[in-house]
Amino acid sequence: MDNKSKLIERRYLLTFILITTLFALWGFANDITNPMVAAFQTVMEISAAKASMVQFAFYGGYATMAIPAALFIRRYSYKRGILLGLALYAIGAFLFIPAAAYQQFSFFCVSLYILTFGLAFLETTANPFILSLGSKETSTRRLNLAQAFNPMGSLSGMAVASLIVLPQLWSDRRDAAGQIIFSTLSEAEKADIRLHDLAVIRDPYVAIGLVVVFMFIIIALTKMPQTAGSKDTVGQESSARATLSRLWHNKVYREGVLTQVFYVAAQIMTWTFIIQYADHLGINKATAQMYNIVAMSLFLCSRFVSTFLMRYVNARRLLTIFAIGAALCSLGAVVIVGKVGLYCLVGISFFMSLMFPTIYGIALENVGEADTSLGAAFLVMAIVGGALMPPLQGMIIDQQVVLGHPAVNVSYLLPLFCFVVVGLYGWRAERKKS
Repeated sequence: MDNKSKLIERRYLLTFILITTLFALWGFANDITNPMVAAFQTVMEISAAKASMVQFAFYGGYATMAIPAALFIRRYSYKRGILLGLALYAIGAFLFIPAAAYQQFSFFCVSLYILTFGLAFLETTANPFILSLGSKETSTRRLNLAQAFNPMGSLSGMAVASLIVLPQLWSDRRDAAGQIIFSTLSEAEKADIRLHDLAVIRDPYVAIGLVVVFMFIIIALTKMPQTAGSKDTVGQESSARATLSRLWHNKVYREGVLTQVFYVAAQIMTWTFIIQYADHLGINKATAQMYNIVAMSLFLCSRFVSTFLMRYVNARRLLTIFAIGAALCSLGAVVIVGKVGLYCLVGISFFMSLMFPTIYGIALENVGEADTSLGAAFLVMAIVGGALMPPLQGMIIDQQVVLGHPAVNVSYLLPLFCFVVVGLYGWRAERKKS
C-alpha cells in the first residue's frame, strides 16, 4: 500500500499519539469546570449570575488568546505553540492552590482565565497539526480519530466531578425535605465548610496540572516531524491583513463564525445549568451530575450516528435537521416542569454532537490554504459564546419565577434561540451550495 493512502504513517505514529492526548486534556478541563458553577454558587453563597462568571472567565480566555495563538504558530512552529499552551494550562491549574488558600472567587476566575489561554493555544495548534501528519486524502479521517478522544476526556472530567468532587462537598448537605442546610449554619461553621470544600475543588485541577507538566516534558524531549505547515510558510507569503480581507468577504465563513458563537453558547448553557435544573426538582448535585454524564454519553454516541448518516444526507441538511431536534428538546425543557423536562434537557446533547465540527467544516470549505490558520483561529475564538450567554441565563435563573413558570425552565429559551440560528445557517448554506 502506498504511504500516502495510510491513515497514519509509521514515521508520524508517535507524534500522532502524543498530540491526540491533548484532545483529552482540554476535554477534561472543559467538563470538570461546568459543574463547578453550581458548586461555587453554594459554597461562596453567590447568585447564579455571579457563579456563571466561571464560564465567562473560562471561555473568555479562548476569545483573548485564539488569534495571538494563530499568529504565534504562523511565526514559529506547531511544537512551540503546543509547549506554550501546556505551560499556560499548568500555570492556571496550579493557581488554584493560592485561590483556595485566599478563598477568593475572583482568584479562581483569574486562574481559569489563564488556564484557558493554554487551551486556546492547544486547540488552535493541535487540529491543523493532526491534519498535516500524513496525506491530505486521509486528513479528515485522521482528525476524526483524534477528536474521538476529546469526549473521552470530557467524560473523565465529568466522572471526577460527580464521583469525587461533588459528593465530598459539605455545603451541599440536605435535610429530609431535600433543602440545602448550609445557609442556616453559623458563620464559624460556614468558614470550616468553605475551607474544606474549596480544597476539594482545588485538588483535581492541581492533579491535572501535574499531568500537563509531564506531557510538557515528554513533548519537549520528542523530536517532532517537519510537516507542511509546521512553520506556516504559506502565511509568510500572505499578510495577515490580506487574509482578514478574504475571510471577511467570504459570506459562508463569516456567517459560520457567528453561528459557532451561538452554538457554543447553547452547548455551555445546556450542560452548565443541568445541575440547577435538577436542583429545582430536589435532586442533589452529585446525582444531578450523573445526568450530565448521560448527556455526554449521548453526545459521544451521536457522533458515530451522525457520521454514518452523512453517507446518505449532506452535512448542511443534517445540520438543519439536528438543529430542529435540539430546538424541540429545548422547548420541552422550557414548557414541561418535572423529570420529563429534565429528560428533554439531556436529549439536547444527542442533537448537538455534529454541530461544532460541521459548522467548522462548512465555514472553512472554501477558505484557501493561505488563510486556514487564521480562519481556524476565528472559529476557535467563537468559543467566546460560552462566556457571553451563560451569565444572562444565570440572571434569569436568579429570578426564581418568571410569569408563573420556574425561571430555570424559562432560561432555556436562550439555547432554543441559539439552535434556531444554527438551523438557519445550515439551511442557508445548503441553498447557497445548490
